[in-house]
Amino acid sequence: MNPVKTRSYNSPRRREQAAATRTAILEAAQQLFERQGYAATTMVGIAAEAEVASKTVYLAFETKSGLLRALWNAQLRGDQGDVPVAERQWYREVVEEPDPERQLRLNARNARAVKARVAALLEVIRSAAPVDEDIAALWDRIQTEFHANQRVIVESVDAKGALRPGLDADRATDILWTLNHPDVWQLLVRERGWTPDDWEQWFADTVCAQLLARDG
Repeated sequence: MNPVKTRSYNSPRRREQAAATRTAILEAAQQLFERQGYAATTMVGIAAEAEVASKTVYLAFETKSGLLRALWNAQLRGDQGDVPVAERQWYREVVEEPDPERQLRLNARNARAVKARVAALLEVIRSAAPVDEDIAALWDRIQTEFHANQRVIVESVDAKGALRPGLDADRATDILWTLNHPDVWQLLVRERGWTPDDWEQWFADTVCAQLLARDG
């Protein structure tokens, strides 16, 4: 007897449908998290917003904290790919730039683009951290990885002998991390009404003045 042929459940169309469903859930979650806050948003509410079954949301993300974590990763990277920030072309462009001042100005450009995308979501995560252990761990990881990524840039500048006299890589990293911290963006852009252009120019000028050696 010839074996019975069965349809593959790993077809391209099925994968496309699954990806579209995942995107719809993430977009619905972002809208509700940013509008209502983490505590008031439920998995059932996200399912309703995305127009899918609650079971679909749980199967895709398991928990609300897992969904928020997945949403953060997608927003930080700018897509749903698995390539970490440290390997992204826009980050590697900064690290590999030979001119120290241009490095810092490219970093400011990238920081502006990322913050415009994730600032509101970061507020959700920070607000939820004190009341949810999983989100607290996510917030700690965000802080740690952000500091580490900024350190790589500082070490590249330092390797060129471009840090100002008396400034070591540890202190320079702390300065860059602080000036580039989302709290500063929140204060200047959301609270004081600066434009993203204003913030980028200020950040780039300030970090260059703080970190780089000047001739003469």
